[in-house]
Amino acid sequence: MDHLRFANAPRAEQEAMFKQLVLSNPLNAEILRRIPELPLPQGMLVSGCLYQSIWNGLLGHDPARGILDYDLAYYDDSDLSYEAEDVIIKACAKAFADLDADIEVRNQARVHLWFKDHFGLDYAPLPNAAEALSRYMSPCNAVAIEPVANGEFALHAPFGFDDVFAFVVRPRGDGTQISVASYAKKTKRMKALWPELTIVPLG
Repeated sequence: MDHLRFANAPRAEQEAMFKQLVLSNPLNAEILRRIPELPLPQGMLVSGCLYQSIWNGLLGHDPARGILDYDLAYYDDSDLSYEAEDVIIKACAKAFADLDADIEVRNQARVHLWFKDHFGLDYAPLPNAAEALSRYMSPCNAVAIEPVANGEFALHAPFGFDDVFAFVVRPRGDGTQISVASYAKKTKRMKALWPELTIVPLG
């Protein structure tokens, strides 16, 4: 059970270990190094590539094991057109072309324009990039790391880090604002890759 040793640790200890394990994945570290060089206001890495790097590290796996893609969020409400977002997506594709990673870039300012069509759920406009985390499927998903001044990083985790370090995947809130199909698909894959996880059913 040594992989659970940080589950109830003090917040400061969890934050230090979070940064250490996230940055132990060379792809996370390199993407974060380049974010400030790109036109990405509030640019941050979010969700899967972070908590999965942590699970891998605590279990002694390769840090990048099982990570399908690297989600890069930013926030720019000056132009909500798809065309404006596509310019940024293409700029990032060029900037990260030498990395062996699928990097998904999304402007959080325009998520409300397409979310219902994709997931069948209403989605109010976001005021900033970090606020999106509070609407993620599970508390363990709701984590982000943002480069700030002098090579430092800000961490965003509206539900804390306990579930990440406890290897627990649970529905956010009462589960009514979560896609049943998406939750089932994602948790099935997670359990197959990390059998140490505790999956709390939806509903």
